[in-house]
Amino acid sequence: MELVNGKGREKAFLQLFDEHHGALFRFAFRLTGSAADAEDVVQECFLELVRPTCAFVPARAPLRTWLFGIARNQSLKRLRRRESVGAEAAGTLTPETELLRTELSELVGHAVLQLPEKQREVLVLAHYEKMPLAEIAALLEIDLGAVKSRLQRARAALKESLAACRSEKK
Repeated sequence: MELVNGKGREKAFLQLFDEHHGALFRFAFRLTGSAADAEDVVQECFLELVRPTCAFVPARAPLRTWLFGIARNQSLKRLRRRESVGAEAAGTLTPETELLRTELSELVGHAVLQLPEKQREVLVLAHYEKMPLAEIAALLEIDLGAVKSRLQRARAALKESLAACRSEKK
């Protein structure tokens, strides 16, 4: 990448890090349910960017889309690894989930984690990261119609899940 490999690369890299770190962390945290995993995922994104074997090609996708792709892949790897070793489900209360300060945000966060993987990632990218649907389609390499369908199913499932939680509290 020209910006990182040229003159003033440290400053350019730090600028890219500052620009994208927060969004990548939020995305990875919402996919994995773990602040520690999210930090590791973000670190891996930026390490990938400076490796000599970096696969980023500006003509193929914007840097943001490429970084979110790396974050997605790393998050999914961590979830699979966690499942394969029999670790607790991602929705279980851990110290990381205490970051959610209000009861409503805890309920919503838990409900999002319960969504099927494909619905969850579309919902997180669209609502939390404000990514355009066309960009999500490019990132996930699926049709725009599939993105819309997954998003609609995710919203419906969240509505149902939150309604069930509400009725349990009464």
